[in-house]
Amino acid sequence: MEEPKWLECLLRTNFFNICPRHRETPRNECNMFCLSCQNAAFCFYCRSSFHIDHTVLQIRRSSYHDVVRVSEIENVLDIRGVQTYVINSARVLFLNERPQPKNPSHGATSSSPKTISYFCETCCRTLLDPFRFCSLGCKVEEMRKNKKEEEERLRKERQQETHKGTHPPTHTSSNSRRRKGIPHRAPFAS
Repeated sequence: MEEPKWLECLLRTNFFNICPRHRETPRNECNMFCLSCQNAAFCFYCRSSFHIDHTVLQIRRSSYHDVVRVSEIENVLDIRGVQTYVINSARVLFLNERPQPKNPSHGATSSSPKTISYFCETCCRTLLDPFRFCSLGCKVEEMRKNKKEEEERLRKERQQETHKGTHPPTHTSSNSRRRKGIPHRAPFAS
């Protein structure tokens, strides 16, 4: 998945603050994010005033954590591998990692031989189904880590290729001409 420019901003944005432009109106929570503008969260009224023809995601809350409907984000981002949940009859995914104690038995199965546990590859959070990540943020973090490792591997390969022909020979030229053993001289002519 190639990371879109707006994704970093989406994951860092604080949602559900009161909109400074519409403090006195209902529905004034900043729970929307514009993929075109890629800046701060905004409210329902700001959308109709400033983002009318833009692609906008509506952020929702589940247990004090930000979620987005799968139906809204799957059209603009590859979300394969991210655990989804059904909340209020809508399939959603969490934007960022949710705090929990790290699982000391990461990758282990439970005591029952037929029950298999699944864990987020980034934060080790227990997953309900065989997904790789608990949130969009964890997937992005793993992608960045893999990209960095790949770039480092390519850099080392290029460095090895560059230095391939520049290694000194194993024998120096003076060593290769040196005789071994006692020299045998030609007899003197009489």
